[in-house]
Amino acid sequence: MPASLTTTFTNRILQGAAASLIVLALAGCSTTKDRMTTGSVPKLTKPVEEMDATELRSATDRLGQAYEKNPRDPVTGVNYANLLRMNGRDTQALAVMQQVAIANPGDRNVLAAYGKAQAAAGQFQQALDTIGRAQTPDRPDWKLVSAQGAILDQMGRASDARQRYRDALDIQPNEPSILSNLGMSYVLTGDLRTAETYLRSAASQPTADSRVRQNLALVVGLQGRFPEAEQIARRELSPQQADANVAYLRGMLSQQNSWQKLAAKDKTPGAADSSNTN
Repeated sequence: MPASLTTTFTNRILQGAAASLIVLALAGCSTTKDRMTTGSVPKLTKPVEEMDATELRSATDRLGQAYEKNPRDPVTGVNYANLLRMNGRDTQALAVMQQVAIANPGDRNVLAAYGKAQAAAGQFQQALDTIGRAQTPDRPDWKLVSAQGAILDQMGRASDARQRYRDALDIQPNEPSILSNLGMSYVLTGDLRTAETYLRSAASQPTADSRVRQNLALVVGLQGRFPEAEQIARRELSPQQADANVAYLRGMLSQQNSWQKLAAKDKTPGAADSSNTN
């Protein structure tokens, strides 16, 4: 494969890994979905991450109507913004959260969701600042600490990001989403062996969800072990979801020898972060 094509393909893989990391890190920042119990707020029948395209559109329409009626309500605004992001409407989600944050300047859940929207829109420094305002030093929230790590990874600050993940693990030991983020951080710098170690640890935790296992499948596939990656990708998913995930993996790994560039980087002296301890 010509060098320019290999570099392009590798960059695309790393961008996908970064997207996976940021989604997983920020998915738990707000707990408002647990508060959706009042009759004035439309209820979600399942987590937004598990909805198909039709369910997402329907839920977005319902939440959008509720938001128009009461744009100051923090629960409605946060959930509407989350759905907009799941539909790829990051700019609109950010605009919604700006208005909700103005109306609720002291609400930690709102600030966390606002930071999530900023990160999704590429406003990484602003997202760090916003999430920092949502944090309380005497009672730090591990989800916010991990989210800061994911944003730092997006900014190319791997060492700082990994320190934040370890800080989060000090608060919430063996939390699979944090371990997964730490593993994906090593994917971003090409250290696939270390990434797999953390992701296997994450996937082995009783509370690990399918997103953790899909990240593990990605890392295994990037090392050329596609049958094993496919087996991991198909666990605990419907046949339709599994087929979609496997197709995604095949698409990323379809160009011959594309993964070797990352594997070669993995073996290069100095490629791994010298702080590889947990």
